[in-house]
Amino acid sequence: MNPPNRVLYVVVCGAGPAGAVGRLVDLAHTRGWQVQLIATATARDYFLDIAALETLTSRPVRSTYRPRGEPATVPHADAVIVAPATYNTINKWAAGIADTYPLSVLAELTGLGVPIAVLPFVNQAFAANRVFTRSVETLRAAGITVLLGPGAFEPHPPRTGEDKTATYPWHLALDAVAEQTARRR
Repeated sequence: MNPPNRVLYVVVCGAGPAGAVGRLVDLAHTRGWQVQLIATATARDYFLDIAALETLTSRPVRSTYRPRGEPATVPHADAVIVAPATYNTINKWAAGIADTYPLSVLAELTGLGVPIAVLPFVNQAFAANRVFTRSVETLRAAGITVLLGPGAFEPHPPRTGEDKTATYPWHLALDAVAEQTARRR
């Protein structure tokens, strides 16, 4: 169990399992985390029930920068989970591209050394792309736990992702950040 008031950022990307991110939120709450959801535009617009998630977390789901002059409402992060993490987000993040609010948050928290676990959701063709494998290597070299491969997320054949959403292993990402935060204490 985590000390009270520990904050877990969950960056949700637009991929099949995103609509079930409430499962991760429930698991995190059970383990004593407060959850701040940050959604990519695609996740927000096509996959998430924002009202239900805001009720579940008691916090607004953030997707964009706050307007100038508006007070900050996002708490400090003690750990981060990026799930489901897409090919696009992983590659842009590893390349240092911070052209959206979620990518800016990830770039900053990577630089601060906040514990981060990434649970991809990509097909075998994307996973085999050398650009993607280099991006995974880059993130791992930065100290980020990328849960890809045996015992973690196994890429699926193209056009079969829908069959994998029900068994998406949300708990692995939560276990990884729990392990990382325990090592830091």
